[in-house]
Amino acid sequence: MTSHPNARLFIEGVGFWMPALAGWTAARAVLRGEERAPSTLSARPSCALLAPTERRRAPDTVAVALEVAGEACRSAGRDPGALACVFASTHGDLAISDYMCATLAHTPTLISPTKFHNSVHNAAAGYWTIATGSNEPYTAVTAYQHTFAAGWLTAATQALADAQPVLYVAYDIQAKGALATMAHSQGLLGAALVLAGEESASSVARIGWRIEPDCEVRPTQARPQNAALAAGNALADCIAFFEALADGARRELVLSLAPQLALHLEVEPRH
Repeated sequence: MTSHPNARLFIEGVGFWMPALAGWTAARAVLRGEERAPSTLSARPSCALLAPTERRRAPDTVAVALEVAGEACRSAGRDPGALACVFASTHGDLAISDYMCATLAHTPTLISPTKFHNSVHNAAAGYWTIATGSNEPYTAVTAYQHTFAAGWLTAATQALADAQPVLYVAYDIQAKGALATMAHSQGLLGAALVLAGEESASSVARIGWRIEPDCEVRPTQARPQNAALAAGNALADCIAFFEALADGARRELVLSLAPQLALHLEVEPRH
């Protein structure tokens, strides 16, 4: 099935974080080619949304997801506790998954309850609802190398079906241990969008979209200098989308939803 050719959404808020680009303002300037990425790297976001107890327990996946989610809500002028949300991650927390496997194999009685608690795929979404006091529904998504597009489509359809803005958060971190030989990912990357079905004073871009089945999917590539910023991260294919947002000019993109299923996006930034 192909979506209606005039299907459209509006982006109200953007969040972005990686060690070289801490925040959408910094990322936008670099992705546009106006500035160079700084040589000093941040270790991980501060996770300021969480109370000190939760902050100490929160792994990198939670820290980066909450950082970009909070930034997107602030830039959209939306109450974070009032938004339904979609959290997408290719692998979840690979460092904790590796720890769990190694401990179960050698000393199973020493499994940390906190690490077990943080190992589930919806951990970041759970921390978000605690931090914001949200009672709104959330969805946790993974689709292997198609995760960013699958999460985007999930959030988009929810925003249109419910006629309510939806927060979309995508993130992946570095693979560790034996799992890194099979589940490849490097660095730390998080990105977030507030998607709405209607234009508002907060809208920063209009997105036209359609789904094309039974096709040879050729995903749009970011410019080489931008692609290099996230090279190796499991979520690196999102860089082309955020590059298009940063450019400030109409641009068409193709994202992969499956081996023969493409998501076509027409990005029109609002000035």
